[in-house]
Amino acid sequence: MRLSIECPDKPSIAVTTSCIYFRKFFTIFLFVLLAKPCIASQVLVITTSVGPPESNENDTGFYDLILKEAFRRINRQIDIDHLPAERALINANSGITDGEFPRISGLDKLYLNLVMVPEKITNYEFVAFSKKRGAKMTSWAALQPYDVAIVRGWKILEKNIVNTRSLVRAKNQKLLFKLLENDRADIAVYSRLAGGAYIRSQGLKEIMVLEPPLAVREMYLYLNKKHDQLIVPLAQALREMRVDGTYNEIKKKAL
Repeated sequence: MRLSIECPDKPSIAVTTSCIYFRKFFTIFLFVLLAKPCIASQVLVITTSVGPPESNENDTGFYDLILKEAFRRINRQIDIDHLPAERALINANSGITDGEFPRISGLDKLYLNLVMVPEKITNYEFVAFSKKRGAKMTSWAALQPYDVAIVRGWKILEKNIVNTRSLVRAKNQKLLFKLLENDRADIAVYSRLAGGAYIRSQGLKEIMVLEPPLAVREMYLYLNKKHDQLIVPLAQALREMRVDGTYNEIKKKAL
């Protein structure tokens, strides 16, 4: 469709000024009108620090598939990037990226630009991995006699693991379990699912889970507040996925 704006052949100063302003207004109006579909189709960058089977570079991990389907249901697309845990939070909070997962509730009190999607992705079991057989993990305090390692940026661990003989913060899961392998830590605290998958993939037969879990927590997706209009639709999409069976189908496929 062709649009044109015509002014009189011999316009007065007032008419000329009006035409100029009208042209400017009309140009801005068209720009905004045409820009809306581009904004709506923007691919969001969501970060995570977890590895297989929860998330992987091919976006076929359990949480990858859950979130890609939830966003698809609200007509949005996402790219999932893998970053160290602390950096992932900082980038999402500053708006460099658009969101971060999986995280415990309450982080919006520490990172004021993040908004939690109030429907959990999953339950997380935080467990102790060790070569020390027979040690019982009845509480966080049970870790105190040991040299403990965690992944830097896991806030629930940084908050609850205190007064240990020593505490080392590793950059990622690979370095975390290297500390155990090399006897530089007695215990590594991590996700049961991801940690178990990692030690199996690396053939680390001496390392085992100490029971019971230190904590079981619901884990969530956070978005930068500039996307707060997506919070309610995403929560609804995640709820519907559980009701219609999609969540369990993805879980069976990915795990």
